[in-house]
Amino acid sequence: MRKKIIFLSIFLLLAVLFILLTAKDLDESYFRAERERMVRYQLKARDITDPKVLKAMLKVPRHLFVLPEYKREAYRDYPLPIDEGQTISQPYIVALMTQCLKLKPGDKVLEIGTGSGYQAAVLAEITDKVFSIEIRSGLAKKAAETLKKLGYKNVKVKWGDGYFGWPEYAPFDAIIVTCAANHIPPPLIKQLAEGGRLVIPLGSTLYYQTLTLVTKKKGKLKIKYIMGVRFVPMVGEITKRKK
Repeated sequence: MRKKIIFLSIFLLLAVLFILLTAKDLDESYFRAERERMVRYQLKARDITDPKVLKAMLKVPRHLFVLPEYKREAYRDYPLPIDEGQTISQPYIVALMTQCLKLKPGDKVLEIGTGSGYQAAVLAEITDKVFSIEIRSGLAKKAAETLKKLGYKNVKVKWGDGYFGWPEYAPFDAIIVTCAANHIPPPLIKQLAEGGRLVIPLGSTLYYQTLTLVTKKKGKLKIKYIMGVRFVPMVGEITKRKK
């Protein structure tokens, strides 16, 4: 009788382990399928054509950069809340901003507003030189841990005020600002390399902004307006220098 109980216990344990492992496999399969749908219907169906961007969006596990309760919604066509009252942009906006930068392998990129680290991961799939600044220490720490855990060794995360950029590593071939600003911080313009591209949500930090692409040519800025967007506001030094 005792042997029978032991046998049943082992059998049940193995059954539970099998179910857990199978559930994990199904979970990963589900998210992989969700990424494929996201790329097909949200990105390719619109105006995302850069193969490097599409490949990066297909690869990065977005569900690991959102709060656990939002995992199943990670690949939907809308932004989601993350820690400290911030948000992770909808996939299309991440892809669009990345495409605007026209990145190529070897480009040095500066990101202002690390957030959960998702945008940095997408950038890191295209180039091996990504520098990201986050003003909220908790977010910076968590994003750095997530990126490290996922093997993104080519991303440096810094806790600090992105208004001042990261002069130690300047100039940058591309700069991406993932928070709303009412003007372009002068230090970022200074740190942008000749021929470099900067994309930023520009306008009212309380309502809506215009996604703006800035190209630096012979020291002068060429401005191109992309589309209306809505981002959380940049905070820190920029609030003291309203224009």
